Amino acid sequence: MKTTGVMMIGGLLIAGWIICSPALAFHEKSAESRIDELSRRIEDLERKPFNDETLSHWSDKITLSGLLEAEAGYSKFEPDAAGEADTEESDITLSTFELGLDVKLNEHVSGHALALWEEDDTEPMDLDEGFITFTGTDDIPAYLHAGKLYVPFGVYDTVFISDPFTLELGETRESAVFAGYHPEMVDVFAGVFNGDVDELGKKNHINSFFTGFTCGLPEDDARDFELAAGLSYLSNMADSDGLSEFNDLDGDGAPDGINDAVGGLAAHLSLELKESVTFTVEYVGALDDFKAGDLAFAPEGDTIRPAAWTTEISFMGSSHVGCGLKYEGTDDCGDFLPETGYGCTVFCHPFECARLGLEYQYQEYANNDINQGVTTQLAVEF
Repeated sequence: MKTTGVMMIGGLLIAGWIICSPALAFHEKSAESRIDELSRRIEDLERKPFNDETLSHWSDKITLSGLLEAEAGYSKFEPDAAGEADTEESDITLSTFELGLDVKLNEHVSGHALALWEEDDTEPMDLDEGFITFTGTDDIPAYLHAGKLYVPFGVYDTVFISDPFTLELGETRESAVFAGYHPEMVDVFAGVFNGDVDELGKKNHINSFFTGFTCGLPEDDARDFELAAGLSYLSNMADSDGLSEFNDLDGDGAPDGINDAVGGLAAHLSLELKESVTFTVEYVGALDDFKAGDLAFAPEGDTIRPAAWTTEISFMGSSHVGCGLKYEGTDDCGDFLPETGYGCTVFCHPFECARLGLEYQYQEYANNDINQGVTTQLAVEF
């Protein structure tokens, strides 16, 4: 009996081993399979396009930049008309926020985008610029821009916080295509776009164009001055950002048509002495008269030929402190722009990428209204 019990126990153990062995082998094999699968996944991840090396590669191609400007200002408007009271205002604003993205895909292809926010003006944020650039070689220094951009009609350089009259009149942002040729001393360009302001009776086509050139002396360390100049032409000056705002005669929020397109001319000259004193002069104006009724600020029944000019001299010291003076004026701009303006400014760079400025402006309109203002600005650029 005892022998029989031992034999039964032994038989059960042998049967259990026979039954369990395949299951144990199966689980062991499954674990090995899972390890192999995990190894393959890790290898796949290492071969993915966004590993550390690729991220580093793309970071070399992408550049982020930005600008923040905070301003505090006071202004006083003195109307000439009898019985009208003076108006005084003061405010603090975040006047500008810009965020730029530049991508250099290779030696000849790049892209640029710039988002802009301006308090009480550009809200919500607007895509201010966005264009593709093709560039040539050292032997053929040509380029092509295509997208939304500020067409090269005028330069508008200034050390002041406020924009010059020439920019207020002539700055033009459009979706355009233009090409240029830029050897060492000269940049010649031409382009086309479909403007917002068409001639009455004509269809909506790409019928506006611009062309021009800039030039400057070659770099020479032995020379005590730098000289640069430029000239540009715009086929329909009513397409400028400033004038198109005053072409909405019916008040529907969109520019109206005009009787005849009027071309515009922009010219500038800049002289820099010993990297400290800079003198600039610029002119922007229509080459012919706008017909009566084409622009809202024109006197009823009159033809006008808007123009603006500015002269500016600035000094930048070795201690990162500078100052500037300007005198500017307009013709046939009605109440759109002052007839004359004077200004002075002082500025400094207390830290790297930071600028602190203070300016005073005196402006007088054609109807003898007077506007005065003081503005201080803190700007950070990165």
